[in-house]
Amino acid sequence: MTIAFRVTGRAPSGMARAGELITPHGVIETPVFMPVGTQGSVKGISPEELLEMGAQMVLANTYHLYLRPGTDVVRDAGGLHAFMDWHRGILTDSGGFQVASLADLRDITDDGVRFRSHIDGSAHFLSPETAVGIQEDLGADIAMAFDECVRYPADHEYVRDAMRRTTEWARRCKAAHRRQDQALFGIVQGGVFPDLREESAKALADMDFPGYGIGGLSVGESKDLMFEALEHAVGHLPESRPRYLMGVGTPEDFVESVTRGIDMFDCVLPTRIARHGTAFTGAGRIIVRDATYARDWSPLDPECDCRVCRRYSRAYIRHLLKAGEMLGLRLVSYHNLYFLIRVMRRIRASIIDGTFEGARQEFRGLCGTRGKD
Repeated sequence: MTIAFRVTGRAPSGMARAGELITPHGVIETPVFMPVGTQGSVKGISPEELLEMGAQMVLANTYHLYLRPGTDVVRDAGGLHAFMDWHRGILTDSGGFQVASLADLRDITDDGVRFRSHIDGSAHFLSPETAVGIQEDLGADIAMAFDECVRYPADHEYVRDAMRRTTEWARRCKAAHRRQDQALFGIVQGGVFPDLREESAKALADMDFPGYGIGGLSVGESKDLMFEALEHAVGHLPESRPRYLMGVGTPEDFVESVTRGIDMFDCVLPTRIARHGTAFTGAGRIIVRDATYARDWSPLDPECDCRVCRRYSRAYIRHLLKAGEMLGLRLVSYHNLYFLIRVMRRIRASIIDGTFEGARQEFRGLCGTRGKD
């Protein structure tokens, strides 16, 4: 089977919606946040812990898994679900963002991207067809079309050329894709330029993908520009298909993007900031490494019911972090992921029960930081 999507609830105003994404590995309730497992593992977190915290789908990285351990290893293990021992949903990105980010190590042409591995300098070539083939071998429920992601700022001509190349690559990906138990999503590009976002979205909508990613945002532009670009993309994508905003992961961005019709999110932020001792809380972020918390016996977030907050104090977690104990990083990572998954559940519930606008106001302002590095 391939995936199907149905809308099960709508907010009284705006474009916020709840839905169900039906995959070969279960039904995903949307809006959904997907923890990032770049190399087949969410950093510091086991598959059992992901299930415990309520994760429904994780993201893995085509570029990294292609280089190490190699596509053939994952394929021969029975695919990524078996290799990871994760039997819920998996989405693989195409590798386009990673190879485009290599700067001096890559050369982008209409055929594809020639690049050198960041691991050993070996030469490789990634085309739309090979990106699809790799993802078919990995066996994720959702694969992403190969795209060119442009860093901000960039001029209109450069972004236009990259967007049109991405559109052509999407056609080639769709022609190459064969796996019936896997859905291939197209990716809207176009930077912060409304006309390019509209052109990209219209072209991809005409190709009739089963879902659509919106890439190239949250790469340095202001929030106003990000949301403007998002609106110009979503307005031209089919209402009946899931929409995935790539690489965005704060409570405020979740609720504002859901307001604009987004169903799916991923981001490395919760585990990345955890490794620097920063935790999400209902009162904003705290830097638990700060001396303020040396004798603070309260949990990371007094309103959180995750097992970290039920069992451990800020003082103990600060001690672990300062002592370089990996348990400290794991505990903050677990809490941060749980926190964002819970935020998304509350957003979804508010859409269904008609209180979304109140939830939108509640989640604004959760991005501030208290404490000092």
